[in-house]
Amino acid sequence: QVELVESGGGLVQAGGSLTLACAASGIDFSRYEMGWYRQAPGNQRELVASIATSGYINYADSVKGRFTISRDSAKETVYLQMNNLKPEDTAVYQCEADWRFALRTYVGQGTQVTVSS
Repeated sequence: QVELVESGGGLVQAGGSLTLACAASGIDFSRYEMGWYRQAPGNQRELVASIATSGYINYADSVKGRFTISRDSAKETVYLQMNNLKPEDTAVYQCEADWRFALRTYVGQGTQVTVSS
């Protein structure tokens, strides 16, 4: 059974930091590109950051210089370090695992991040 379990969300003041973690199980972690997506009420779901199996990293323009994505293959976990948080970062953050060659995608339940002004 595949599971992606996010943790680390919460309430923080603007300018603060949070680190999200997504622990994967039931997949061959080394084959999957891992990504963090977010969705705020009334907004479309958007990619925040992704890290490929090659290590290639992509960030949304809105988080460049503030967020850092990383992956730990031994722990089968992907992290999102979020610094200098802004109220507009408030959203539900979801972890996603993609193995495009096999057309397999898994999505976690999400964790709420709320940034107060």
